[in-house]
Amino acid sequence: MQPDMFGTLLIDFVIAATLVEWAVLTLLWLRKQQGLPPASLSWMFLPGLCLMLSVRSAVMGLPWYTVMLLLLASGLTHWIDLRRRWIR
Repeated sequence: MQPDMFGTLLIDFVIAATLVEWAVLTLLWLRKQQGLPPASLSWMFLPGLCLMLSVRSAVMGLPWYTVMLLLLASGLTHWIDLRRRWIR
């Protein structure tokens, strides 16, 4: 099965934009000490990145277990993020 190249390019763009956003927010926090610390940002961004990677894997026609593992990683990182917030 031929992957949808436009779909993967679009997802790649969204992933790159998300990583740039994370880097900019981290740099702003390091300079001004305002907003969320980088550790909190990372746990917020990880579930979404895993979801985007799972969609990209599905569009590329990778095996089902690749998509499943990325969805599992997304759920676990989301759970860890929520747990970290509730314990504080």
